[in-house]
Amino acid sequence: MLDPSSSEEESDEVLEEEKGEVLLVAPGGCSGSSPRVLPAPNREPRAREPGRQGSGPARPASPSPSVLSEGREEQERLQKEERERRLQLYVFIVRCIAYPFNAKQPTDMARRQQKLNRQQLQILKERFQAFLNGETQIVADEAFCNAVRSYYEVFLKSDRVARMVHSGGCSANDFRDVFKKNIEKRVRSLPEIDGLSKETVLSSWIAKYDAICRGEEDLCKQPNRMALSAVSELILSKEQLYEMFQQILGIKKLEHQLIYNACQLDNADEQAAQIRRELDGRLQMAEQMTKERKFPKFVAKEMENMFIEELRSSVNLLMANLESLPVSKGGPEFKLQKLKRSQNSAFLDIGDENEIQLSKSDVVLSFTLEIVIMEVQGLKSVAPNRIVYCTMEVEGGEKLQTDQAEASRPQWGTQGDFTTTHPRPVVKVKLFTESTGVLALEDKELGRVILYPTSNSSKSPELHKMIVPKNSQDSDLKIKLAVRMDKPPHMKHCGYLYALGQKVWKRWKKRYFVLVQVSQYTFAMCSYREKKSEPQELMQLEGYTVDYTAPHTGLQGGRMFFNAVKEGDTVIFASDDDQDRILWVQAMYRATGQSYKPIPASQAQKMNPKGGNVHMELSPLYADRAQKHGMDEFISANPCKFDHASLFRVLQRQTLDHRLNDSYSCLGWFSPGQVFVLDEYCARYGVRGCHRHLCYLNELMDHSENGAVIDPTLLHYSFAFCASHVHGNRPDGIGTVSVEERERFEETKNRLSSLLENQISHFRYCFPFGRPEGALKATLSLLERVLMKDIATPIPAEEVKKVVRKCLEKAALINYMRLTEYAKIEATAEKDPETLNQATPARKLEEVLHLAELCIEVLQQNEEHHAEAFAWWPDLLAEHAEKFWSLFSVDMDSALEAQPQDSWDTFPLFQLLNNFLRNDKLLCNGKFHKHLQEIYVPLVVRYVDLMESSIAQSIHRGLEQESWQPVKSITNSLPNVALPKVPSLPLNLPQIPSFSAPTWMASLYDSTNGSATSEDLFWKLDALQMFVFDLHWPEPEFAHHLEQRLKLMASDMIEACVKRTRIAFELKLQKTNKSMDLRIPASVCTMFNVLVDAKKQTAKLCILDGGQEFAGQWQQYHSKIDDLIEETVKEIISLLVSKFVSVLEGVLSKLSRYDEGTFFSSILSFTVKAAAKYVDVPKPGMDLADTYIMFVRQNQDILREKVNEEMYIEKLFDQWYSSSMKVICMWLADRLDLQLHIYQLKTLIKIVKKTYRDFRLQGVLEGTLNSKTYDTVHSRLTVEEATVSVTDGGGLQGITMKDSDEEEG
Repeated sequence: MLDPSSSEEESDEVLEEEKGEVLLVAPGGCSGSSPRVLPAPNREPRAREPGRQGSGPARPASPSPSVLSEGREEQERLQKEERERRLQLYVFIVRCIAYPFNAKQPTDMARRQQKLNRQQLQILKERFQAFLNGETQIVADEAFCNAVRSYYEVFLKSDRVARMVHSGGCSANDFRDVFKKNIEKRVRSLPEIDGLSKETVLSSWIAKYDAICRGEEDLCKQPNRMALSAVSELILSKEQLYEMFQQILGIKKLEHQLIYNACQLDNADEQAAQIRRELDGRLQMAEQMTKERKFPKFVAKEMENMFIEELRSSVNLLMANLESLPVSKGGPEFKLQKLKRSQNSAFLDIGDENEIQLSKSDVVLSFTLEIVIMEVQGLKSVAPNRIVYCTMEVEGGEKLQTDQAEASRPQWGTQGDFTTTHPRPVVKVKLFTESTGVLALEDKELGRVILYPTSNSSKSPELHKMIVPKNSQDSDLKIKLAVRMDKPPHMKHCGYLYALGQKVWKRWKKRYFVLVQVSQYTFAMCSYREKKSEPQELMQLEGYTVDYTAPHTGLQGGRMFFNAVKEGDTVIFASDDDQDRILWVQAMYRATGQSYKPIPASQAQKMNPKGGNVHMELSPLYADRAQKHGMDEFISANPCKFDHASLFRVLQRQTLDHRLNDSYSCLGWFSPGQVFVLDEYCARYGVRGCHRHLCYLNELMDHSENGAVIDPTLLHYSFAFCASHVHGNRPDGIGTVSVEERERFEETKNRLSSLLENQISHFRYCFPFGRPEGALKATLSLLERVLMKDIATPIPAEEVKKVVRKCLEKAALINYMRLTEYAKIEATAEKDPETLNQATPARKLEEVLHLAELCIEVLQQNEEHHAEAFAWWPDLLAEHAEKFWSLFSVDMDSALEAQPQDSWDTFPLFQLLNNFLRNDKLLCNGKFHKHLQEIYVPLVVRYVDLMESSIAQSIHRGLEQESWQPVKSITNSLPNVALPKVPSLPLNLPQIPSFSAPTWMASLYDSTNGSATSEDLFWKLDALQMFVFDLHWPEPEFAHHLEQRLKLMASDMIEACVKRTRIAFELKLQKTNKSMDLRIPASVCTMFNVLVDAKKQTAKLCILDGGQEFAGQWQQYHSKIDDLIEETVKEIISLLVSKFVSVLEGVLSKLSRYDEGTFFSSILSFTVKAAAKYVDVPKPGMDLADTYIMFVRQNQDILREKVNEEMYIEKLFDQWYSSSMKVICMWLADRLDLQLHIYQLKTLIKIVKKTYRDFRLQGVLEGTLNSKTYDTVHSRLTVEEATVSVTDGGGLQGITMKDSDEEEG
């Protein structure tokens, strides 16, 4: 590739040497376009240039001056040829623009959007960054900010978008569409909100997006005067088209002006005549080709005759198009007479007896006359106060009258409009004064003037001498008036000539001639007499050739001669003025359509006695020609002698270069004005459609290969046209196909196929984010069309699929290679392998994890933006993804192998990949997915094994060292056992928490009172199960195995914990005393809570959601665990109740010392009575009863506070109450024959009553409270109370079994 700096320097040197004479290439063309327009189609000059420059440093010696001068001369010659070619091409183009008769500027083309350039992209990025930083006044919610942030990070900052903007294939509208599609998905996923529709949200978000894009200034704001490139999408005027193609071909303004004037582009008659000459020339060339049998090489011999017929029909079509145009655009009410020429006569029999003869009525003209009467001078015969007026008329028409004026000031300025069909009308103007006589019938005529105006007459006001009546005093009466006679659009020239012919005008005399255009191909020379509408004689000019001639000495009258010659006829004309002769010859030259251009003979000046005057009159003409600065050769060149196919290739290439460099994102589409000019050029100069589209295809492919964004629909249109042409399936019938066209088509087809395959292989970069919209789908459709053997036979679907599969395999490699370059993995490996090898395993894992995220993002973008295009072959896209993952697996396997043994940091990688793969129905359990599972199955099994062993050890060691303190009081001092770390379950957690010391456990288990070991066990089991669940193992059998194993492990671990807790509980309880000082230790409650928690965790950790075949067996196993826990809880409750009852038994045993009839009882009674005489002795029985009641109440509160399960507390209290009443009842039953001592009675009454009331307050049901045992006790104590009240005068001192609110607490 050429170095841009070297090519620019070289071109600058050439320009300096040319000193401004070489025509510069306009900005629309590229700097290398000069060699491209040479006749050689293979563009060898462009290819030789790099070699020449590259070989420079290797040459031992500098070239000699002669070699340098030869090279410079050759370059100058090439530049001169290029300049001449462009000037000649521009001449043809301006003629197409000046007088189009085949094409129109299309109005139905899609409007292209303004390009977004790199500066605007940077501004857009800055504005979105400012919004995200909160530097704008735009109010937005969090959801919109998240959408903008995603759009900014993924789309705006993408290097693919930057490349697309650099290539000029992106508009602000594309950016808006991408954002709109992005937010549509987001808004659809939002929950419904009453009163706020999602369409309203979308509209609001789009409005905010537009506000961000605009910023403080509007990006789309244009200056007041739009540049030409900015209006190129509109319908352009001729002047704008001229300016556009000046830029395209690099034509200077001066050169354009010279060409414009010399070609008479503003003269419609001249342009129409030029077209007629061109078409006749093409017919003559076809005739010559037929005679000489020189045809292009066709694929079939019989196509030679078809080729001639094609030429004829194309010229006939152009003739018909020309005939259908009005004679002069914008003229008055004149409609073209449809004088149809036969198809054959247009080519073979010009001017023979078959031609249609004109009648005199066919050339009747219509003229408009304007007569303006200004004033009358020299009026003396009328008194100053008399009224005068004028009348005017065109003979044969109506009469008009001016306003009245006083004779002292006869001024009017009145205009009269007339219409006539006389080329030589007679105009009469009369001056009248009003008659004052009573008997006067008419006003008095003071004078008259008769005028004979023509279309060439002066149109400015002039004084005319009036004819006055005899004996009038107004001998010098004059009238000032103006007569303007307009020329009809189909009257091309008029004036007085001398004429002499063989068939018409057989006598040499001066006549008034008019050159009339009846239709685009029919002209007539007509001679008219005064006051006649129809010509006296006429001559149809078809077939005649006009030229200048020498004077005829035998003819009297006329000084400047010319003639019109036809086989068998010659008509001689002469004028009195050479300038008039030149105008007549030019007009007739346009009318005859002859190829020969008449030039005045220099001998005419010498033979004419007034040659000096003639020379003076001709000098401006020659001066004008001299001012053409060499343009005459381009203007007078015969278009039929040029290779318009090669010229059109240059034109189309330069136009496309200009189009791709303008301010619109055109994607290769021409603007309406460019399409119009190219269509007109092809039709007018006979450029074959196949050649046009083949050139277009190659140019589009050139630009596409150089990075430009080209709409594949364009390629499809052109290719379909060429294919139907070459294969003979054109809609308009079979046409001729040259060998060159077929060979070029095959070459273009192969090149196009390679280009399409390359684009599909690079679909992420050729069509980033699905832009241009639908382009990838159109590319695949075009590929199918290109792969067809011919236009009619469809290609088997498998062949297309095979090609697309191959492209997608390449695409996988390309995408992954670029992704690894982006991720700096492969680039680092290539630059410094030792550094990469020294990277830590954690660093390698981090890189692979990042690469996996990028891979997922790539495939998600493929699904979002490109899956619709590959909808025909979803399996191919899946194969592409598998190939993509297979490339990733190499890097993944390498990173995983570098990890130390028993490292669990790789699990987030599995979770990331698996969560993506399992949700893709085409990739789930695919090749890579299975490979991933094969890698991680041993890791998962090993991890579960280690966790099982660790948990078992933690149970064994923890329970041996367990203090059985509630976990919420020692959360921050849990035993730190070295165990494997749990992987980061949510992928976004930066740290991986340890099993051994979860710092957040306090808040999680704030309401629990379990032991550290049990809580650690349950948390570990739950975390392990949640971890395995979050893996979402895709293979059902192994997933079920894992679940089953973890549930069994949990059951075994909980069973072991429950058994060890039961043993520890019994040992702890045995160590407690049986006195009323007994208070249930917190450790005992903790053990109770461990069992409670085990019961709860069993339902969560040990229930298996398995199939029916396993349900029965597992239900049986799970019920054993539940039964074990229930039995253990019952045993613990029984042990606690036994402990409490033993305290009550101790109290009763103390009361037994007061039994009636015992020695100890009498001593105690005497002692109390004796002491009561001297001191205030407490009420008997109160200490013992109060102490026991306090014991019950405090233990109730401890249990209520520290045991979590209400149901078990109620069971415990029920059993405690029932057992207590049963013990009291048995103790009383043993003393049925004895009367209770007053102290025994007081104590029991208080104990029973307080126990009943306390347990009722703790929620023991009435049925349990009022049991038969209680009734028995209550009856006995009531009887004993009644007995004491009778026998003992002191009574029970207020202690009674009756309910009373006044009792002490």
